Amino acid sequence: MITAMTPKADTATTAHIRWMIRRDLTDVLVAERASFEYPWTEDDFLQCLRQRNCIGMVAETSERVVGFMIYELHSTRLHVLNFAVAPTHRRCGVGGLMVGKLMGKMASHRRAKITLAVRERNLPAQLFFRSQDFRATKVLRNYYEDSGEDAFQMELSAHDLAADSGWADDGTHRFAHQDR
Repeated sequence: MITAMTPKADTATTAHIRWMIRRDLTDVLVAERASFEYPWTEDDFLQCLRQRNCIGMVAETSERVVGFMIYELHSTRLHVLNFAVAPTHRRCGVGGLMVGKLMGKMASHRRAKITLAVRERNLPAQLFFRSQDFRATKVLRNYYEDSGEDAFQMELSAHDLAADSGWADDGTHRFAHQDR
């Protein structure tokens, strides 16, 4: 169980991050439809999750799915395809917990960075990922087929994490730098 403090309300959100299973899809689709103008369909999720390199995870509170993420494993990076938190659980720390889980996966899967694309008009997502230390690295022109909208590619690198946090990763062990 992972707990995060909510900055606004000084309350704690406890969420369990686990692998997505088929029965989670109903709640995942509810969060998806509430979050996006052009939501994925059930078939989109199933087709993606059938791929060998695609992984789905959910955030669960009180045995209810309140957030999810779908990401791909590539040789040097994790690429987030879809990420959402149910509107009733936003700004409670759930998204940050999911990003934290991804950071852990980055180390355990020996990947150097996490990448994702955010719609140009999706300022809340841009600000959220920026608050999680992601940086916009390029504009992806006409990225979304559904609208022709541009996207920002955002990245979080293990190198940036090590520099920002005082942590280093030698490829097998994480250790703290100590100034003497």
